[in-house]
Amino acid sequence: MATSALLLIASFLLVLFVLAKPLGLFIARLIEGDMPHFIAKTETIIWRFSGLKQPGREMAEMNWSRYAFAILLFNALGFALLFILLLFQGNLPLNPQKFQGMNWDLAFNTAISFVTNTNWQSYSGESSLSYLSQMAGLTVQNFLSAATGIAVVFALIRAFARHSSKTLGNAWVDLTRITLYLLLPLAVIFALFFVSQGVIQNFSPYVLSNNLDSSAQLIPMGPVASQEAIKLLGTNGGGFFAANSSHPFENPTALTNFVQMLAIFLIPTALCFAFGRSVGDNKQGNALLWVMAIIFVIAATTVIYAEYVGNPFLADFAANSSINMEGKESRFGILGSALYAVVTTAASCGAVNAMHDSFTALGGMVPMWLMQIGEVVFGGVGSGLYGMLLFVLLAVFIAGLMIGRTPEYLGKKIEVREMKMVAIAILVTPTLVLCGTTLALMTDVGRAAIFNPGAHGFSEVLYAFSSAANNNGSAFAGLSANTPFYNVALAITMFLGRFGVIFPVLAIAGSLAMKKPQMASTASLPTYGPVFIGLLILTILLIGALTFVPALALGPIAEHLQIGLAA
Repeated sequence: MATSALLLIASFLLVLFVLAKPLGLFIARLIEGDMPHFIAKTETIIWRFSGLKQPGREMAEMNWSRYAFAILLFNALGFALLFILLLFQGNLPLNPQKFQGMNWDLAFNTAISFVTNTNWQSYSGESSLSYLSQMAGLTVQNFLSAATGIAVVFALIRAFARHSSKTLGNAWVDLTRITLYLLLPLAVIFALFFVSQGVIQNFSPYVLSNNLDSSAQLIPMGPVASQEAIKLLGTNGGGFFAANSSHPFENPTALTNFVQMLAIFLIPTALCFAFGRSVGDNKQGNALLWVMAIIFVIAATTVIYAEYVGNPFLADFAANSSINMEGKESRFGILGSALYAVVTTAASCGAVNAMHDSFTALGGMVPMWLMQIGEVVFGGVGSGLYGMLLFVLLAVFIAGLMIGRTPEYLGKKIEVREMKMVAIAILVTPTLVLCGTTLALMTDVGRAAIFNPGAHGFSEVLYAFSSAANNNGSAFAGLSANTPFYNVALAITMFLGRFGVIFPVLAIAGSLAMKKPQMASTASLPTYGPVFIGLLILTILLIGALTFVPALALGPIAEHLQIGLAA
């Protein structure tokens, strides 16, 4: 088991880094605006058609507040269009199963979920959504929400790379280029690969099949491959089917399972390489990758071990209790399921190929904790890197206090304004998680949705708000979340968790862009060596421990101890 697990993790990371390096160099060119002339004509047509560009005039760059407003406006329009589409899908075409529109609370939750890159799903896709809603609604937002996260990190990277600048780029330019030149080409490549492996792509009505035992079965159809590709590349996670990537029409083989994990981490990893190239020091990006890889390997081996240890209660059902195969697909096994769970929660993806609710107590705690630390271990597209850079600034500040020097990163001083914004950005999601969980457990409507009493029921609620606040979207599915209370509460949590971090990040970017770099001296702290890598890991672990250990002790830790005593 140990050898197979280590070989799988090592091969996964090796292939990932080989693919991500050239992509990162291309992304660095996107950040710098270094586009070939024939490509520039395409984007100019789009901007003129949308009224953003006047003939003979360049697209003006924006300061951080205008950039933030453009991002908010862009996402608000996306929310409004998706919300209306979900409400009235019953009156629109491409609806062969004649599905009716969603209730307002479910439509509200779903629209915010996909606009914020969370993709929390309180519905079953194959029994609730028309093909039009899946394509023009959810798939479109999978592109646009991913582009939003990448655009924000573009602005932050420029802030480190520029000197004495009041602007961070143009949000409309960034959103257009990210979608056209990065997300769309990759999505086409991956969609074609998935089709070649058996993922379906059609507009046929559902098929009524007569089985050998004379029973009938309704087999869902639909344009799955095109949605599957961007669902993974954009770290969105919302599946066409309720079973998500455990469904054979979404993830048919062990090969597609491996490629799906690569797709989830591809852009977040490439952004680290792009960061190093853009700031003129590749060692800075490599240091971040070392931190991410170390935490990832520890998390993956822990989950794999926990699932191989098994669940002693399975013996009561004449099942093999030496391993925990409950809620897992046999075509993926323990290794493929456990590694996928770590990948999808380390990133802000939320796609699943196994039911996390059926993992062992410790096996389910690690994915939950990866979300709670902000999904900075590779993380979501854009959000993972800017989340990690927040921890970098915090670690630099702590180191500066210890050695009695003004903290600086990449030659720029980290002062009071930056640290206030760092504190807000880091604390907003834990506050939402803990307050949301408390509210749900204090109210009758919140407790009524818990079907598993005790420590595991608490874990289900804690997982739901951890997933929503950090824009992941996966769930402990034992919680009945399709109620007005949870639909509204989780939607508000998703919105604040997304933009409550984006706005402070852009404020930090605006402040750093105006600073002049300081010359490095012998007393400067190297931010790429083993010492800083260790300090950054400890900072992340410390914040996670201080914030969530009490809550985890009431949930998965208590459940683990209960199982141990019962065994």
